[in-house]
Amino acid sequence: MDNINETSSLVSWSCQSFGALAPAELYAILQLRNEVFVVEQNCVFQDADNKDQESYHLCAWQDGKLVAYTRLLPPGLAYEEMSIGRVLTSLTVRRSGMGRLLVQRSIEQCYSLFGKGPIRIGAQLYLKQFYASFGFIPTGGIYPEDGIEHIQMLLS
Repeated sequence: MDNINETSSLVSWSCQSFGALAPAELYAILQLRNEVFVVEQNCVFQDADNKDQESYHLCAWQDGKLVAYTRLLPPGLAYEEMSIGRVLTSLTVRRSGMGRLLVQRSIEQCYSLFGKGPIRIGAQLYLKQFYASFGFIPTGGIYPEDGIEHIQMLLS
């Protein structure tokens, strides 16, 4: 368990394959993904892209609620390299340091699951500096994805 900041309660982490997720865990993941991407970002897209089944799911739970999530994709599924996707935090933990902890844990978990190697992401453009602070560098131009500007970035 990690203490995110002095005022938050403890957070428990889990990282599981799709098949190991309990129905309630999968429901919480899909609910938070919809809350952030569809409702908050007004991004109408097909979230169920047939990559979840081959991925690992890193979850942060606080007081029984899912507050942060990433999908960890093995090499060859989305990109030649391993990848981190569907990065999100609940509004309840934003600006608490949870996002930084989530990305750091995602990087560490990728290395643990898939071995040390490059990690490629498709980052929302407005988060370019955030990801750069972890060592990700832009590897291409800006492109639209689901109505939001993105940029590919690589952590070597």
